[in-house]
Amino acid sequence: MRLVFAGTPAVAVPTLRALAAEHEIAAVITRPDAPLGRKRVLTESPVAAAAEQLGLPVIKAARLDDAVTEQVRALGAALGVIVAYGGIVREPLLSTPAKGWINLHFSLLPRWRGAAPVQRALIAGDAELGVAVFQLVAALDAGDVFAMRPVAVPDDATADVALEVLAKDGASLTLDVVADIADGTALARPQEGDPTLAPKLTLDDGAIDWNAPFEQVYARYRGVTPEPGAHTTLGGARLKILHAAPAPADSPQLDPGTMHGAKAAVLIGTGTTPLAVTRVQPAGKGPMGAADWWRGLRDGGSVRAGS
Repeated sequence: MRLVFAGTPAVAVPTLRALAAEHEIAAVITRPDAPLGRKRVLTESPVAAAAEQLGLPVIKAARLDDAVTEQVRALGAALGVIVAYGGIVREPLLSTPAKGWINLHFSLLPRWRGAAPVQRALIAGDAELGVAVFQLVAALDAGDVFAMRPVAVPDDATADVALEVLAKDGASLTLDVVADIADGTALARPQEGDPTLAPKLTLDDGAIDWNAPFEQVYARYRGVTPEPGAHTTLGGARLKILHAAPAPADSPQLDPGTMHGAKAAVLIGTGTTPLAVTRVQPAGKGPMGAADWWRGLRDGGSVRAGS
């Protein structure tokens, strides 16, 4: 089929590549170049870079407005496919391709409708993650579903790792749905069950409550890593927790928030068992090993996170 594709981050690239290998991509819509890093270097999106490697026309747009709608209409695409573009598709663009738009979403709908489904699922401690391809409608992630697939994700996976896994399975699922739409066998069914929402994470979502049980602390760390990032306070300054894991079984029992130096980590007490932090970033400094950071503290004897 002749398609138009919309997406922006790296998680959308596997689907773009899969579709480009099997179908005609009339154009790729992505967000404009954005300043990245400390030097704020203007950088094109991962989808734009992939599209250029594939030799596909690229439309860079901050909003899917009337101008974009006219460009899409001129392309004569039969179907639009969107994966994490970062903007809302409204009428008349929503119905401009002959068969409308389908959306790859990284959850088992109707659970976790919104911008951060994987992050919210990890924070909530969901036992199962997955992907869904649905018909895009005006309401948020509410369209009929063509296909869903549970996806096994490592128990210790942070949000970025989980998204990489889901992106590969999602690309395969989207390719199957597009093939079914092309031959006229696709069937979409209404979503079943009560929806839950997954709004975009804020910096406050990364704050660790050390009084919570270990399972909740670890789930939050996984869900907010790498963005917006897990963090705590120490002497009124923010300490970013870049990498953490369950503490060894023989670790000492610690009061919530109490820190204890170990060979290659810093143990921090939770409401139950400790968290082993192996990499941190103190305020105003670069990332460093947690053990090295700990040895550099002047007062290494009575340090409590969250203070």
